[in-house]
Amino acid sequence: MVSRVIPVDPFDLVIFGGTGDLAHRKILPGLYLRYLSGQMPEGSRIIGAARTEQDSDAFRAFVKTGIDEFVAEDKQDSEAVERFLSHIEYVRVDAKGTDGWSDLKDLMRDGVIKAFYFSVAPSLFGDLAERLHLNGIADGESRIVVEKPFGRDLASAKALNSVLAEHFDETQIYRIDHYLGKETVQNLMAVRFGNILFEPLWNAQYIDHIQITVSETVGVGGRGGYYDKSGAMRDMVQNHLMQLLCLIAMEPPAQFDPDAVRDEKLKVIRALDPVPSKDIVRGQYRADGDEPAYREDAGDPNSHTESFIAMKVQVSNWRWSGTPIYLRTGKKLRARASEIAVVFKDPPHSIFGVQEGRRGNVLVIRLQPDEGMNLRVTIKEPGPGGMRLMEVPLDMSFADAVGGAGDDVPDAYERLIMDVIRGNQTLFMRGDEVEAAWAWTDPMINRWEDNGDIPEPYDAGSSGPDGSLALLVRDGRRWREVK
Repeated sequence: MVSRVIPVDPFDLVIFGGTGDLAHRKILPGLYLRYLSGQMPEGSRIIGAARTEQDSDAFRAFVKTGIDEFVAEDKQDSEAVERFLSHIEYVRVDAKGTDGWSDLKDLMRDGVIKAFYFSVAPSLFGDLAERLHLNGIADGESRIVVEKPFGRDLASAKALNSVLAEHFDETQIYRIDHYLGKETVQNLMAVRFGNILFEPLWNAQYIDHIQITVSETVGVGGRGGYYDKSGAMRDMVQNHLMQLLCLIAMEPPAQFDPDAVRDEKLKVIRALDPVPSKDIVRGQYRADGDEPAYREDAGDPNSHTESFIAMKVQVSNWRWSGTPIYLRTGKKLRARASEIAVVFKDPPHSIFGVQEGRRGNVLVIRLQPDEGMNLRVTIKEPGPGGMRLMEVPLDMSFADAVGGAGDDVPDAYERLIMDVIRGNQTLFMRGDEVEAAWAWTDPMINRWEDNGDIPEPYDAGSSGPDGSLALLVRDGRRWREVK
């Protein structure tokens, strides 16, 4: 299948933190793949900016190692790589000082799109925003991209928003959440709002409950020091899972327009009920053979930070009243998987007798691995012997269903960076959306921190702590087993 490539105008993209891990693994390899697909015009440039003392040739060599390591071999066209590297420059810049800013200004051109990617610690966002304007590098048409974490609570998020707002309009700020760049996440909107089949059923009358799961098989490892200051709630629920919840629960926007979509997402967040302690389960993974426990990874033998969290969430509006949404995410679990499962109610009456029972339908949206959708439906089991029912999947994976183009589906960062260049904010968080999410999250975090609550231990390679299973069992439900 030949994908439709939407052209963009020439641009200058400055990556602050250009020598960092995110730039090396995701941003720069992703830009190379967009160049390979024809989405990066020949008049465009990528400028790495960091405190490292090196020249542009050394930075190009660094970029090439990232392409070699993180791009599939069949996409590593040596001539294309060399052409791509010819678009790359480097400048040494001190985010908190004066060094390098005049050099960066000299590199920037008039008449092209200017974008600045803040791939640095949030503590530097304000310094970079201030110096871009102080040195006359950014203007009213420039765009900035900021990575999570966007604050660690409501107060710090408001402070960051305030600092950025001193120098940039909200229409210029792109708060990136890579989950929203996944093909299946966007297809969720297409399935809901592009098919009359689903939207009339997308409410509490027909849906029993929804499960959103993001599970990882790895521990916190070398991120232990950072992670222990965040935990699963701040690291995953407040942003990634919140965004998935909003997309699954929001009302149809009037049009597919950035602010129309984000207005509807904001309404969902503001409709979330406070979650009582009985509906939250926190956990920490135990040691597993030679593999350390969470507290060893975190470097704190008394840590109360959660590596797992599950919760029951209620959206108080007409569409979802009485239909719970269950969230769970954690480290060192049985499988690496991200999925949304929409569990429809059973038919109101089984005409096939008590033995066959009632059977509902489940729509599963897989975000990773093997992006795709699966709808489980009930049919008659083949063969003689009466009416025996069985469940079968109507399965669509992008690798098989979309013309064999699964390998050509862009990575989330590839898509989102090009959306920045196009000026499309649909898949980026707005400031009021971030603040509303923290306003809902903060009371829960404050409650368990004030009470000194200790997370429940769980075995590595399991599906999480026993309390997580009990959270659904008491409602007469069970978690789906993710594989």
